[in-house]
Amino acid sequence: MSTSYTPAAAMTRRHWLFPLSLVLFEFATYIAHDMIQPGMLQVVKDFGVGSDWVSTSLTAYLLGGMTLQWLLGPLSDQLGRRPVMLVGVALFVTTCLLTLWVQSIEQFILMRFLQGISLCFIGAVGYATIQEAFAETLSLKMMALMANIALIAPLLGPVAGAAFIHLAPWKSMFGLFALLAALALWGLWRAMPETAGNRGQRFSSERLLTDYRHVLGNRRTLCGSLAIGFSALPLLAWVAQSPVILMQDGGMTPWQYGLAQVPIFVSLIIGNLLLGKISGRVSIERPLWLGVWPIIGGLALAAAAAVIDPHQWLFSVAGLSLYAFGTGLINAGLYRLTLFSSPVGKGTVAAAVGMITIALYAGGIELAKQLYLHGGNGAFSLYNALAGVLWLGLMGWFLRTRPVSV
Repeated sequence: MSTSYTPAAAMTRRHWLFPLSLVLFEFATYIAHDMIQPGMLQVVKDFGVGSDWVSTSLTAYLLGGMTLQWLLGPLSDQLGRRPVMLVGVALFVTTCLLTLWVQSIEQFILMRFLQGISLCFIGAVGYATIQEAFAETLSLKMMALMANIALIAPLLGPVAGAAFIHLAPWKSMFGLFALLAALALWGLWRAMPETAGNRGQRFSSERLLTDYRHVLGNRRTLCGSLAIGFSALPLLAWVAQSPVILMQDGGMTPWQYGLAQVPIFVSLIIGNLLLGKISGRVSIERPLWLGVWPIIGGLALAAAAAVIDPHQWLFSVAGLSLYAFGTGLINAGLYRLTLFSSPVGKGTVAAAVGMITIALYAGGIELAKQLYLHGGNGAFSLYNALAGVLWLGLMGWFLRTRPVSV
């Protein structure tokens, strides 16, 4: 059975419950790694292992987010977005609760991997539904608003996590994550629309392979996906490695570490707010070009500061904050343009984009860790600057080759 869903151009109360429930789930998945990061030194201490396991937690989480991307998008094209999404949220609730009983670092990393699978559902199913459920201008405003709410997690997560580990065992955090996701599950069950146009068709592995050949053979889709990945890689590498950089090697307390993250994520939120304000007033490409100077300039400032004095943090944080502002400007527009760069079902395209970006994140974070361990903060920051340059080149080609009719 094929269905046609008309995108909404205005919001009603029922329309609001869906994106708010989705972003609550996204918030829960974000805070599940941002809040635990200040406690990771305590986690590895409790399990009697070295600090090299600190960033492995986030790497496992991201690898989980890559594992089922290839299947969930096409599956939601065929079976429907709603049932696939609801199963994903229920999986996250279950694995968070199971973390309360882990007894070793290996079991903990396994749970982190399983929790990370939830990221597959957000990108391949949830975001695709947002883009299909709302018209272009409204979807950009919606994505910017959702990003701001979700970014409360990395903004408050490090501070909240630092405070939490002084008040309760770190395992009890996962009970909080499960509760938030359970509330999101209720809201999605009540309000998530079904936008899959191919819903009811028989799932076919041959069709799956054909669709992926079309998507992965589309150079613009590949280029847009890589541009998305390189634009966010410096931020994720910082989130993963900053406990070691700032606390273990920099001597900061968990509280000071949390405060050092605040300007970075506040800047990211400001960038998203500006995007929401100008959406509909300028072309979709305009914010992407506006983001070039803060992204490149911020990463260059952070790299120069780290090379000159690897043990200072003020200018590094200032540079990353400027970069984060630019990233807030570009994310929603670049994602939408990439999603619609292929005519294949949006669940499949979203899955391909997710697989490419998360694979880049996972490999990129591990490479950033090795560069920091062997080359210090200077090598780490130069690596982030290189990611910014690669993003600029990829995005420039992507926009220059955009068909006029799209």
